[in-house]
Amino acid sequence: MTFEQLYSELNYVNHSREKRKYYADIVLNNLSLLPTLLKVVFTIDDKISARAAWLFEFVARENLDAILPYLDTYLEKMHTVHLDPAVRPMAKVAEYLIEAYYHKEPNQTQEKLTKKQREKITEACFDWMISDQKVAVKAYSMRSLYLLGKEFDWIHEELLIILERDYTSQSAAFKARGRELIKRIKKAKK
Repeated sequence: MTFEQLYSELNYVNHSREKRKYYADIVLNNLSLLPTLLKVVFTIDDKISARAAWLFEFVARENLDAILPYLDTYLEKMHTVHLDPAVRPMAKVAEYLIEAYYHKEPNQTQEKLTKKQREKITEACFDWMISDQKVAVKAYSMRSLYLLGKEFDWIHEELLIILERDYTSQSAAFKARGRELIKRIKKAKK
């Protein structure tokens, strides 16, 4: 499937789980489409890019190993995505990667995700935390940063500053997740 064909098909994707699953299954059944899908994801000023990002997130959730050969492409460009409906899936995929990396059970992500790549995710998550993003993006970012902070000791300190600073001005969902992480970070410091 060419870029143009995939782009055209994405016109039929909506935010319903059914449609995302249908089109994600097309990609999952033909993983050679992933580079093309990512190319659409990173046409960042086009609303279709958000639809491609939804599929990319769905593919990652269903088969995280499938995206591992394309980590460099994703990580090099994820910070360029700026349309709200596309940023959320970028943050969610980062969270999937970090959760898999720090999972107790051995997996492919632990073998493939390098320290430099984890640092790129750290940078993107901090950018999302301090910029004007929707609460879901911030929630995924704070979860990723919390896990990354178990490896990189400076992260928890910086995350704590942001969480405490922004706590009063954010939504109930932000406060709920933030409160839990503040508690965990402070407990770990003792």
